[in-house]
Amino acid sequence: MTTPPATIQIPAFSVAGIAVRTRNSEEMNPAVARLGGLWDRFFSQSWERKLPGRGDDGRIFGVYSGYESNEHGAFDVTAGVAVADPDLAQTVPGAARVDIQGGDYLVFTGQGDMPQMVIDTWVHIWRYFAENPQLQRRFGTDFEAYEGPDKVAIHVGVRA
Repeated sequence: MTTPPATIQIPAFSVAGIAVRTRNSEEMNPAVARLGGLWDRFFSQSWERKLPGRGDDGRIFGVYSGYESNEHGAFDVTAGVAVADPDLAQTVPGAARVDIQGGDYLVFTGQGDMPQMVIDTWVHIWRYFAENPQLQRRFGTDFEAYEGPDKVAIHVGVRA
């Protein structure tokens, strides 16, 4: 993965689905990791079809929000779909909604077998920011947009 990330401007939008709170240190320990279970529940309970007013692009999103501090603190992860009417998400029991901040994002792409390709892409992202300290993450909202079972575009919010 040697391609530099693209910088794009994203308008605000909303994602609805199900959420957990975790931290990267917990995700590295299979005994307490929550993300695998979140995604298992999302697909086994067909959340992508339960949500009314979902967007038409068909992509599945993993949204990182509610950052306690930085990549070392706790954060929320929502597995979901874009929704045209965010208020409708609240009509589905157990659904969570997160609003994606509009602004500048660096986009990192990954392709390969799940979940390793997502893990590898995040490792690349952490390395990229360590090697480019002039770029500052916002730690507002970041998101993974899945364009199929083996392809992801991870959008990381940066300060302008």
